[in-house]
Amino acid sequence: MTRELTADELLFFDPMPGMLPAYQVLRRRLLDAHPEVGIRVTKTQISFRSRYIFAMVSFLRPAAGCPREHLTVSFGLGYPKAAPRIAAAVEAAPNRWTHHVCVTCPGDVDGELMGWIEEAYQFCLAKGGRGRQK
Repeated sequence: MTRELTADELLFFDPMPGMLPAYQVLRRRLLDAHPEVGIRVTKTQISFRSRYIFAMVSFLRPAAGCPREHLTVSFGLGYPKAAPRIAAAVEAAPNRWTHHVCVTCPGDVDGELMGWIEEAYQFCLAKGGRGRQK
């Protein structure tokens, strides 16, 4: 069962409404795989968490080549993953790498991206992930 979008989630997309469809695909796929995942909306990002945060979406511009209309999907792993689609990977804490992928349409939320997010979810469960849930 998929939960409905909240008013806070919809409001988050006011600055870039064209990115809502990509978010809806990402959200649906995440909740289909892991219905227990919590969603928290803040002014700057929407985070997905199990015990800890494992993925986020924002309008952060991770690289100069990222178009103005985009959604940045970020996820945490214990190592720096290298792939052409990963715009940036930063070591936010020792052995905690945050990766940023620029998404411009629902089709960008594909098996490759969801595989990385699944890896981040499993890392979160096994290693404590990134950030403590409050």
